[in-house]
Amino acid sequence: MRGEIPARLAFRAGLCLLLAAASCAPRGNRVVVGSKNFTEQDILGEIIAQQLERRTSLTVERKLRLGGTFVCHQALVAGRIDVYPEYTGTALVAILEQPPTSSPDSALGRVQLQYGARFHAVWLAPFGFDNTFAMLVRGGDARRLGIRTISEAARYAPTWRAGFGYEFADRADGWPGLAKLYGLSLAAAPRVMDLGLTYRALADSVVDLIAGNSTDGQIESLHLVQLTDDRRYFPSYQAAPVVSGAALERHPEIRAALAELAGAIADTTMRRLNYLVDVEHRSAAEVAREFLTGLGAAGARAAPHVTGAKGT
Repeated sequence: MRGEIPARLAFRAGLCLLLAAASCAPRGNRVVVGSKNFTEQDILGEIIAQQLERRTSLTVERKLRLGGTFVCHQALVAGRIDVYPEYTGTALVAILEQPPTSSPDSALGRVQLQYGARFHAVWLAPFGFDNTFAMLVRGGDARRLGIRTISEAARYAPTWRAGFGYEFADRADGWPGLAKLYGLSLAAAPRVMDLGLTYRALADSVVDLIAGNSTDGQIESLHLVQLTDDRRYFPSYQAAPVVSGAALERHPEIRAALAELAGAIADTTMRRLNYLVDVEHRSAAEVAREFLTGLGAAGARAAPHVTGAKGT
């Protein structure tokens, strides 16, 4: 999704704060958990909600699958939700409109500072995985052409068709900058579609290149290959809970409850959880519950095994 200019974003954020102050009913003992509208966010939203239910006496309301980055951000700023999972690189580039960085510590530090100053919002410790963009091709094509990196793929791209999600097609850390850095050209303008549809479109040879999520469970199940970002274009995308400062002031127990999730989800664990929902068609709520049960059994910071996933 294209980033809004800073003045416009500041105006909308200020307007949302005024509307929230004027119209939001007192929350009392209720906390609202939101998420974006794709599988990984469904799972993370459920993990946050269930962890709060397990570790606090708060009544948790779910507003999952709200929409894209800006929808969730504005909902947080406006007080319609209290917490949602976000990614450092997305926040840095799309919300704050700052240059990307491949340093995880730098990205986290910058968003923590700016969100506190501009939005009265707090980034808690990351979950432990980095969900970067993944430039994907069919496994058969990668083997036949002998390509492993984006640079190697650039020579074949002029004959390829690409399919991208709505945000990647336009945003600053998406296709335009990637194409410029790597000298990528395509047979036709990229097809823009729902992110979830791009994987099947690639597997079915409707397109030849997509930008997926590196933790998506469909990558292995559909025998796709992630091309190495050898020029380090994509920034760090650590996932973490973002909480409104007002919610933490009302309910400081939120911080302690969600601290137990810090570092608890490795890349491979997140890919497995996504697989269970996308490929084995289990509910996000069930997968989150099983994950948290395993986390409790193994102790905080452990990466519990979740049954049912193949090849992970």
